[in-house]
Amino acid sequence: MISVILNVYKRPNMLERQIQAIRNQSIPIKSENIHVWYNKSDVPQYLPIDKKINTYACNWNTKFWGRFTIPLLLNTKYIAMFDDDIIPQIDWFKNCLDTIEKPETNGILGGSGVELVYKGYSPNNKYGWNGNHSNKTERVDLVGHATFYKQEWSKYIWYEKPYTIENGEDIMFSYLAQKYGGINTFVPPHPESNKNLWSCDPLIGNQVGSDNNASWRLANHLETRGEICVHCINNGWKTVNNIK
Repeated sequence: MISVILNVYKRPNMLERQIQAIRNQSIPIKSENIHVWYNKSDVPQYLPIDKKINTYACNWNTKFWGRFTIPLLLNTKYIAMFDDDIIPQIDWFKNCLDTIEKPETNGILGGSGVELVYKGYSPNNKYGWNGNHSNKTERVDLVGHATFYKQEWSKYIWYEKPYTIENGEDIMFSYLAQKYGGINTFVPPHPESNKNLWSCDPLIGNQVGSDNNASWRLANHLETRGEICVHCINNGWKTVNNIK
């Protein structure tokens, strides 16, 4: 039912921890449905211990984009994609299935979501494991960190050329899926009272996500994301707040 996509670049030490968290999910995942994309890196890379897991080695750094080619070839109904600093809690897949199977929240789901408040990226309203911990599903403009969606929607991210390969795959995916497929974006509940539903262990996520490999530390990161948002809005992205 679910195929899992992992991405390895500068944090190969996180791979087995992620795989274990996936195996611990209350919705079982077969090894054959786990796929690992390796971007070219200057640090040693290690294959999964479980040889039934699928691996893809790329000899150049495709940034955030290469992993999005894998779902095009898969046959499972759903895709679960994780950044390399995210450790899902035990009921994250259950949370996603409960959300996406409701007609009113049948859309791209994520563990960290952004609601834009003006024609740019920041400031913004954030929901999920590292934002507002809502007891209900929240409609947002874009999601990242842990993304869950129907395999049939995988094609939309390729409908237009990326604004830049350096950033913004999460923005482009939500924009293009809405523009060409009428698909909106949501963050499933992240209640304080039940962290088993969360997309990420907050202690690990905050620690690893703030290390020197974090993409948000790169120069012009927020500026570039703002440019991408403006580009998408100018080309037909209908945001939650109907920004023009």
